[in-house]
Amino acid sequence: MNQSKLWSKDFIILSVTNFFIALTFYLLMTMMTVYAVEQFRASESMAGLASSMFVIGAVFSRLFAGKYLEVIGRKKMLYGSLLLFLIASLSYIPIQNIGLLLALRFIHGAAFGIANNAMSTVVMDLIPPERRGEGTGYYTLSATGSTAIGPFLGLSISQQAGFQTVFLTCTGFAAIAILASLFVNIPEAHLTKEQRQTLKNGFSFYDFFEIRALPISLIMILMGIAYSGIVSFLNSYAIESGLESAASFFFVIYAVFIFISRPLAGKLLDRKGDNIVIYPALLCFMVSLLMLGFGHSGISLLVAGALAAMGFGTMMSCAQAIAVKVSPKHRVSLATSTFYICTDGGMGVGPFLLGMIVPMIGYHGMYVALAAVVLVSIGLYYVLHGKKAAALQEELVAQR
Repeated sequence: MNQSKLWSKDFIILSVTNFFIALTFYLLMTMMTVYAVEQFRASESMAGLASSMFVIGAVFSRLFAGKYLEVIGRKKMLYGSLLLFLIASLSYIPIQNIGLLLALRFIHGAAFGIANNAMSTVVMDLIPPERRGEGTGYYTLSATGSTAIGPFLGLSISQQAGFQTVFLTCTGFAAIAILASLFVNIPEAHLTKEQRQTLKNGFSFYDFFEIRALPISLIMILMGIAYSGIVSFLNSYAIESGLESAASFFFVIYAVFIFISRPLAGKLLDRKGDNIVIYPALLCFMVSLLMLGFGHSGISLLVAGALAAMGFGTMMSCAQAIAVKVSPKHRVSLATSTFYICTDGGMGVGPFLLGMIVPMIGYHGMYVALAAVVLVSIGLYYVLHGKKAAALQEELVAQR
């Protein structure tokens, strides 16, 4: 097999499967706070928790998915989690109280976390090492399309046909994901007896997290918190600011600019190193949040969407590529879960924390505060990874 080949049948089908799983996530994420308030009269913080409980469940499941994926088997973990994801999607319909909704959101998120971790691990095995940044960028684009389509469908269907139709739509997407995955040839990991035994029996921090992937992953906790302010509260912010029509196109602009920037960023990462991509991405994300904080027009909102794509969107794919690149091959599943645990952890606690401060400083103040968080992360990136990446890049240039 040609090791430099990227667009294999399995790579394409897994990308399609990832699209429909992510589509369900974003569709529900953007309308869940409104659903909790309207259906169960939940408070702002409780509605934020209903939104973020999905991500909390994903974080919890990733702790064990990264460790036991190679022990139980990638195929079993993938198909089992996709089936649970389908059942959970259908189970929203009979829910009658906020407590059961929170429990279901947790289970649904856990299924998502396991499936996403399994697919990402398999894809990282399929991508040639010399095209890691580029391949990761293309694969994550499958989820990017859902960031535009999901919120649009969530708002449109809930307003025109009701929340029950939203849940039936998500069930259909989950069914398509299972059917698509049946046509994938899933390669299992080739572990030594000692490696398999260590993964199976160890219960130290090292057995659940990949230490080498942790520095770049810690940055993603802050990025996840900042982005959760957009995903969970943009609609409420737009209604308060009278920008509903512009907000409906925010994620469309976001997706368009990711489709343009992410493949270019991945190739640049492979050829020129990490810092030349990450520093501009962090700056773009910070400016995006500042525009949301200080802007009061539809144009500023849409420009913020474009900058968020070049910022957070680039960070998502490139930081994941870095996490895998710096980790041993037999611990790719742990590196992947470490990355997503941190990212999802930020997105999980973000809506709940931000829901508590919004009544005090408002939505505009919240976005300014999140811009400050990203500014801090620039310095943190330099300390945790950027300084080392710069030295490594200088060595590579000298060798040429």
